[in-house]
Amino acid sequence: MNIAPGVFSTVPYATAALPHSDFRRLSALIHSQCGIKMPDAKKVMLEARLRKRLRALVISSFREYCDFLFSPEGMQQELPEMINAVTTNKTDFFREPRHFDFLVGSALPDLMPACGTGMRRGLKIWSAGCSTGEEPYTIAMALANARDENYPGLDFSIEATDICTRALAYAKRGVYKAERIAPVPACLKKKFMMRSKDKSSELVRVAPEVRAMVAFRKLNLMDRDFGFDAPVDIIFCRNVIIYFDRPTQEKLLGRLCANLLPGGYLFMGHSETLNGLSMPLMSVGPMVYKKAP
Repeated sequence: MNIAPGVFSTVPYATAALPHSDFRRLSALIHSQCGIKMPDAKKVMLEARLRKRLRALVISSFREYCDFLFSPEGMQQELPEMINAVTTNKTDFFREPRHFDFLVGSALPDLMPACGTGMRRGLKIWSAGCSTGEEPYTIAMALANARDENYPGLDFSIEATDICTRALAYAKRGVYKAERIAPVPACLKKKFMMRSKDKSSELVRVAPEVRAMVAFRKLNLMDRDFGFDAPVDIIFCRNVIIYFDRPTQEKLLGRLCANLLPGGYLFMGHSETLNGLSMPLMSVGPMVYKKAP
């Protein structure tokens, strides 16, 4: 099926609801590909998001869309777009600000003397499920500011990953509306944000030195190999596992722990819990865990 991008057609916009049989096929595919649970209660949400794909592909029914998606050509061409459509990219600068206070005030001072992290070797941080980039850029600003104020010579690197290619492209640009950077403290805005030369523009860009601290790449958290050469010191995986069922959560957390150095820190979202899961982690703060040495 050859779809010419940007071509408009007189094919009518799909008005019929997503058949339940096709919803079942799609929910099973979404779960197998990226771990996201898609119960019946999310049928309307999935239908609304996929209508945009039908319109983009000039397809008039969900049945036709599924026939294309599940074809060899569709698995190659459309599957990444479908995943982009169904993933949720909700994030903010300095979301759950206590985590960044803990990062700078507790985790960093603990790791530095324990193993020379950040001095004798670089501190390695992973932002998993980074969405449109606000989280890794917040981490970068917090650590860069700590380096300037208290830790001269602090060396760190941040790897930010997400399955959504559209979100990653947005994140790499590092350009946001002024209202989006409202949570950033004024002193950090002045140091690490750039206003447009166009005074009427409401866009702000993350400074080049901060963008250089973050490496973005696509990663599916369902992959067995996350692509790291060695375990990292700190993982931010916040408001990610809430989209997975319990068995998938347990498998993912096990892999996260395997990629975290002993004594390293895992930051999770406020609505997530490790209750009932056997992990080599101990709670050291609100949704902050430390891996057993």
